[in-house]
Amino acid sequence: MGAGFSGRCIVDDIGQPGLEDLPESCVALILSYFEPCEICRLALLNRKFRQASLADTVWETKLPKNYEILVKKLFTRQEETSQQILSKKDIYARLCSATRFAGDTMEIWMDKNNGGICVAISWKGLKITGITDRRYWTHISTDESRFQTIAYLQQIWWLEVEGNIEMEFPEGNYSLFFRMKLGRTSKRLGNWRVCNDLDQVHGWNVKPVQFQLSSSNGQQATAQHYLNEPATVGKWIHYYVGDFVVDQNDNAPTKLKFSMTQIDCTHSKGGLCLDSVFIYPSKLRKTINYYKF
Repeated sequence: MGAGFSGRCIVDDIGQPGLEDLPESCVALILSYFEPCEICRLALLNRKFRQASLADTVWETKLPKNYEILVKKLFTRQEETSQQILSKKDIYARLCSATRFAGDTMEIWMDKNNGGICVAISWKGLKITGITDRRYWTHISTDESRFQTIAYLQQIWWLEVEGNIEMEFPEGNYSLFFRMKLGRTSKRLGNWRVCNDLDQVHGWNVKPVQFQLSSSNGQQATAQHYLNEPATVGKWIHYYVGDFVVDQNDNAPTKLKFSMTQIDCTHSKGGLCLDSVFIYPSKLRKTINYYKF
């Protein structure tokens, strides 16, 4: 449903009713059927539409059904206490802004276009074999990550990365990805980025990397990827692991475990940048540069 109102819609003959004469509750009901960006544009039509666009009945339909649980988990104590004062539009805007938690190793936000919950888990929130040994891994600061830092694998024989999360996801279908790149993080040259140390990329064509995902309600998914495909070298790729479903009747937090392994010790592998693990609503997959076999 588009917001294609023109200026002619609000110019009426003298004595004829116009949009200004609609009851505010009626305007609010109409606005509730529009997308958030359209609501904001329609609020510019006149004072009646602007006031109606602030109504809780308009924005409550854009919030996740379990938004009160998310507010309690993510908002500060002061914000949580003032929830009764905050309008639903304020809560919507706050949820759309990325919020750090779990010691700043995780970030959560709501997608403005579809209301789905997205989560990013930094490499710092993962269990990585050998991560403290600088012979294998180094830590690099970069603006290519939303956490401003990545882990760079120089060389290792036993690659094992594990993680878990417990979160009150709203009902829906979700997909999990590892965001990685072959080649050391790039340097900016004007408007271009140059990926360095591609000669250190090795070992990823011998055996595929194994990915696993499991949930507390018994869902499981597996995938395997050869990381050295020519189309992926030097580019940030979301490597698809699998999907999970949150049922509307499941009120308990969803517990997820996920991993990435390549433990064939007959050869070493290296030259890999590891940024984060991402969880997106599955309907956003088409907007992500992801790799799936």
